Amino acid sequence: MKRKLISLGLILGILFSFAGCKSNEDLDDDNGERLRVGVTINPLKDFAEAIGGDKVDVFSIIPDGSDAHDFDPKPRDLNDLVKSDIFIYNGLGMEEWIDSVLTTVEGKDVKIVEASTGVDEINLSEEDAHEHATEEEHNENHDEDHDHDHDHDHNGKDPHTWLSLSNAIIEAENIKNAFCEVDPENKGYYEQNFEKLKSEFNSLYEEYVPKFNELSNKDFVTGHAAFGYLCRDFGLTQNSIADVFGEGELTPKNLEALINYCKENGVKTIFSESTSSEKEAETLAKEVSAKVVKVYSLETKEDNMSYLEGMRYNLETIYNELSK
Repeated sequence: MKRKLISLGLILGILFSFAGCKSNEDLDDDNGERLRVGVTINPLKDFAEAIGGDKVDVFSIIPDGSDAHDFDPKPRDLNDLVKSDIFIYNGLGMEEWIDSVLTTVEGKDVKIVEASTGVDEINLSEEDAHEHATEEEHNENHDEDHDHDHDHDHNGKDPHTWLSLSNAIIEAENIKNAFCEVDPENKGYYEQNFEKLKSEFNSLYEEYVPKFNELSNKDFVTGHAAFGYLCRDFGLTQNSIADVFGEGELTPKNLEALINYCKENGVKTIFSESTSSEKEAETLAKEVSAKVVKVYSLETKEDNMSYLEGMRYNLETIYNELSK
């Protein structure tokens, strides 16, 4: 009888042990439920992953290597966003198609974050706005029946805000605030990760400010005028082949003006955005006996670089070339 009681006790102990294990697993599953976060461009994905850590599952609706300006969301992209907890986009006209997405997502219990809210915006000059409007009018006159889903309404702002480290901090903070609002139980975790990211951005900025201040050559010539924020942060003067929106072409008139500018200012390097064709940059470089050097706009992930790695590469490359 005693042996039977001992055996029964062992069996019950094992059963309770398994029950305890299952209960703990279920608890872990509950605590391990992640926020589902949809984003547009790659910098926002990097910021969200750095701040959210293992508390979030981040996905981009724009495939790597695609142009964010002209991306056309598919029904499956919208379906993924509707199932998300948070949707983050840059704003300032970066995503020209965003209105249709916001219309779909609004009212679906999805927290919407315009990451550029509060950044120090660059207002485009009247000349830039006029040139862009002229190109649009030409395109509309060329084909009046063209689909006008993308109306190219940029609101007169440069959308490439993340290429300023100080603006990147503001965008990251907007993302952190959204995480804290949707998931207040992990507020301390998100704030700690944000402060670490902020420190890294500030450290990189403070490392390169004195270097650029010492340069006598401040002329930054590029294929695409996407680097206005970076140039503003570090006191450089940007001149380019294509405009802020990657539009425009190297006409004989434009080429002559750029050749004269490069010769007058002793420009020896033409910086070419890695996602763009180098053909026009090479044409200009040949005319002024310069070389073409790759830089990153960082809106899409390239060469497996994180945002911070890409910014460090840009700053180091630009500094080295301008200091020669």
